[in-house]
Formats: sequence, structure tokens, C-alpha cells
Amino acid sequence: MKKLICPSMMCAEYDSLGEETRKLDAAGADIFHIDIMDGSFVPNFGMGVQDMACIRKNTEKPLDVHLMIDNPGNYIELFAGLGADLIHIHPESDRHPARTLEKIKSLQKKSGIAVNPGTSPETIQELLPLVDYVTVMTVNPGFSGQQYLDYVDDKIKRLAQLKTKYSFRILVDGAVSPQKVAELSRAGVEGFVLGTSALFRKKETYQKLISQLKNC
Repeated sequence: MKKLICPSMMCAEYDSLGEETRKLDAAGADIFHIDIMDGSFVPNFGMGVQDMACIRKNTEKPLDVHLMIDNPGNYIELFAGLGADLIHIHPESDRHPARTLEKIKSLQKKSGIAVNPGTSPETIQELLPLVDYVTVMTVNPGFSGQQYLDYVDDKIKRLAQLKTKYSFRILVDGAVSPQKVAELSRAGVEGFVLGTSALFRKKETYQKLISQLKNC
């Protein structure tokens, strides 16, 4: 099964974001992951629309916009217009998540839901027919540099059983090491949002790291 390598661009060098994007693209990155935070739904602020515009300018690869914000349905047209190919929402942050997911799909974009560590698959099962991707948060959202939460592994296994029925793809996001990439790939995970645990701030080139991750 092909692994989707999804650099978390919040971990990139901001003073050379365009160059970072081009290097990752050339190295074989599959999807560029962009965290948008509002300081309310999560206690931090993430990337901005200018950052997203810079990344979009420097790659034709898909952009995954992860909306860690309250009322994401109010901003779907904005991010679709900025060039998002895939838009993730957190069901807990939206009063009408089904309507928001339908809006994403009506704009010819891929839809996704991000599942927090404390959210069970059973509580989001009704939304699964509306999504192309489910991203399992393996840390609490809002900050980089956290430790992987091992108890989410059981949730990943349960979602892997459901994906054959609903035809979505599973991504994981948060403190994912190369060892976890190999382990979770065997469990049915198809894509990996990667930050400093596996991709950024390393001595090796992006090309070498991504090649190793795809073959681990």
C-alpha cells in the first residue's frame, strides 16, 4: 500500500517557506498539510492565508487545510478559493458538521474530519458517508512537539474496520515517528502528517527522509 507523506508546514522554516515547499515537492511529498488555528477552538494560532498562498504558489501538489477553528462552515469558500484541495473540520467545532461537509464537496473539494484523541469513532460514524478522509489526531491539537498518545491506536484499528464500508482514507497527525509510520501502515493507515518527529529539523535531506519513510 502506497504511503502518503504529508509534511506539516507549520514545522517548516517560515523565512524560506517557498523554498521549503519546492524542496519537499521535489523530494516526493504527496500532500501539503496546513494548520489553521483561531486561538479559541485550540489554544494557539497557526498558519495564515498568506502562508497558504505562498505554499500554493510553489507546488501543484494537493493542499490539505486543517481547520482547527470555531464555526469552520463560515470559511469553506475562503479556503477553497485560496486553492485547498482537501479541507478537514473538527465535528466538535461545528453546529452542523454534515452541512459543512456537504458544502466542501459541492465546491468539488475533498472532505475530511479530524478526530481528537478523546473522540470515539462511534460519535462520528454518521458523518463517514460524507468524507473522503479521516485524520486521527495522535496528540491533542494545537501544539507541535507533543508525545504520541498510544491509546489512540485502538481507535485507528476500529476505523480501519469501518473504512471498507464507507470508502474513506485514514491519516494520522501528531508526533509520528518513522517507527510509527511502519507500524500504523500495517494497521491500515494510508497517510502520515509529519513534523519534527520524522521530517523537519533533521540532518538528512528531505529526499532521503521521504524515500526512507515511503519504504519503511
